[in-house]
Amino acid sequence: MLNRIKAYFRINQKYLPVIFFMTGFIWDTLTLGRIDRLYDRVILSTYMISLSACLYLYNVADDGKWKETFFEKYEKYLPLAIQFFLGGLCSAYVIYFSRSVSMTKTLFFFIILVVLLFANELLKQRISNKYLQFSAYFFMNFTFFTFFIPVLVKQMNTNIFIISGIISLTTTVLLIAFIYSVSPSTREEISKRKTIGMIVGIYLMINSFYYFNLIPPVPLALDTGIAAHHVERVNGDYEITYQREVWYKFWRGNNLTYIQIPDSNVYVFTSIFAPTELEISVAHHWQWKNPETGSWDTADRIEYQITGGRDNGYRGFTFKSNIQAGQWKVDVITEEGHVIGIVRFDVVMGETTDNLEMVSRTF
Repeated sequence: MLNRIKAYFRINQKYLPVIFFMTGFIWDTLTLGRIDRLYDRVILSTYMISLSACLYLYNVADDGKWKETFFEKYEKYLPLAIQFFLGGLCSAYVIYFSRSVSMTKTLFFFIILVVLLFANELLKQRISNKYLQFSAYFFMNFTFFTFFIPVLVKQMNTNIFIISGIISLTTTVLLIAFIYSVSPSTREEISKRKTIGMIVGIYLMINSFYYFNLIPPVPLALDTGIAAHHVERVNGDYEITYQREVWYKFWRGNNLTYIQIPDSNVYVFTSIFAPTELEISVAHHWQWKNPETGSWDTADRIEYQITGGRDNGYRGFTFKSNIQAGQWKVDVITEEGHVIGIVRFDVVMGETTDNLEMVSRTF
């Protein structure tokens, strides 16, 4: 039986990376759910620790470190192990960020993660490049700490991001310095100054992304965003009344054309996922697109506090009265201005909602 399996793998060897990639990504999608869940934290911590260990094992292998030891016959698999753990971390980040990213400028960072995810599968022959190894390692390390630290300390702000970056930079530089000091082959192959320069360059790049709000505010994620005709608190739940979307637009639950009745309120209801006990202020930034200038003019900014831990997200709403017709959007943002999600709708003036297909839903 074992021989048959080995023979099958030999025959289909060229298809195995794709098969393992698809299987691993599907497995992560099904099993990784909440960043604050113990299972997720254990898995990602294991990936990160294992990746660090494999980098060390691989980079000292050329010095004959593992000759006549248990690791000798497994040396050839170390590049695959590095690729596996890089891919595991990257696919997890893509899954988490896809739940938080909006169709805004934060999409750029998400695209970088997706490109890295697929590039990892295509760089099997280049993974032995030590500059590439350490650069990819630092990017994954930095991304890991930017959401892992907020989950641990139950806070999320610029100071926490800076601390996360410093921890990531320090651990990466220490690992590289240690490998460089114990591995003559590594010292011959790469320049320590150039390697550290690349790491610092990536560090500055990610901080620039954060400064310009190009990074989605993981671990926060917008679960639900609805422009509603009425919101009412009933026995601890929220009863939302909104216009149902036409049946053939099945991917959307609510109609994006909002019929505004004079002297009535327009409500925006949102449900935001946040890790357990994480407390943070968020705001609904109401904006109207000025047809004359083409710019988004601020109509209001209304803040409220959230506390994480609820599976279906922390719920809240804001409203405005007698808004004008046109294109509207409500950015759901953090205190630092990072966009968690966007609720878009077009306001059309009307006299009654009697002819509209309305639906009520409890959150």
